[in-house]
Amino acid sequence: MTFTFEKNMNWTNGDFTISTDKSRLDLDVIHGFLQTSYWGAERTRREIEKTIENSICFGLFYKERQIGFARLVTDEVVISWLGDVFVIPDFQNKGLGKWLMECVTSHPITKRTKCLLGTKDAHGLYEKYGWNRKEMMSRPEEEKEDSNQSAHTTPASAPR
Repeated sequence: MTFTFEKNMNWTNGDFTISTDKSRLDLDVIHGFLQTSYWGAERTRREIEKTIENSICFGLFYKERQIGFARLVTDEVVISWLGDVFVIPDFQNKGLGKWLMECVTSHPITKRTKCLLGTKDAHGLYEKYGWNRKEMMSRPEEEKEDSNQSAHTTPASAPR
């Protein structure tokens, strides 16, 4: 079974555009905003680049200037995770976050997969677009000391 969708999708509203074309993304804007966020402040620029490589990204632009972003991590069949959603402060309270969510939720992959997200402060926005408040469990990431360590090594506490 093959699922297809247009790789680079665009939505336009006057001088504003939302695009999934990664070549348009401004990493300085994304990294700069995430450094001020409660969820992404610890990420390095290289980590942010890697997350973009492995996601469907929605850039929000005023003319050619990037002013917002959302990122969808997905297997494209069963599940998706929405994260890193923002509109820079100068453009907030203009309905652009709502429009960004309309575009994200209209994407064929978001429509076909179970889509999850985590938020501390924007429940009302996401509920308007179909998300339900639910308790979620998570496993903390392991320390990143040695990124070259094999994923197949046996932990010391594992049964042998």
